Amino acid sequence: MKQRISIIIVDDHEVVRNGIRSYLETRSDFDVVGEAESGEEALKMVTDLIPDIVLLDLIMPGMDGVETTRRIKHLSPRTQVVVLTSYHEDAHIFPALKAGAISYILKDMKMEKLVEALHRAIQNEITLHPVVAARVLQNLRGDGDEETLFTDLTERELDVLRLIADGLSNSQIAGKLFISENTVKGHVSNILSKLHLADRTQVAVYAWQKGLVQKKEKK
Repeated sequence: MKQRISIIIVDDHEVVRNGIRSYLETRSDFDVVGEAESGEEALKMVTDLIPDIVLLDLIMPGMDGVETTRRIKHLSPRTQVVVLTSYHEDAHIFPALKAGAISYILKDMKMEKLVEALHRAIQNEITLHPVVAARVLQNLRGDGDEETLFTDLTERELDVLRLIADGLSNSQIAGKLFISENTVKGHVSNILSKLHLADRTQVAVYAWQKGLVQKKEKK
């Protein structure tokens, strides 16, 4: 008998979890072994259950989907992360894929297509929603040019980037630039989006590679 594909569904909306679970349970090829409403809860389940797939929303209270993806892949490299979300902006797409998600699909997808994406994930095959695929292709054709990305950063974002590279936390950056910590978080999010990077470590590496930390801040 063919082994069933074990899945954890992670979404902060109960109606979404229930809808997906109800459909998958009508099929003999899937075994929904758990549901989680937060990234933190998902990580505990992954540690305990080591599922084949985590079907993951990106925007949740607490730990977001990108960080959750990164930690899932660290805890269980064999577990495939399939992102299922309503968001198709670059700020979400590229960090999620760089964090280790094998697929990025949108919630307007029909259940049959979702099932196809799950089966493909088990075969280490990528599935991208057409809108997402178009953004990735556009990036590969030229929007990802590093010089273009670099010039897209504002002076304030460059300031924040340099301080990240110096190892400062958000609160330390806020104090140094005399802005709120929430504003710093907003700048960090924009930097990750514009540079198509997944986390602060990659930002720091980018800054050092480009020599940005050697540039003096304008007075």
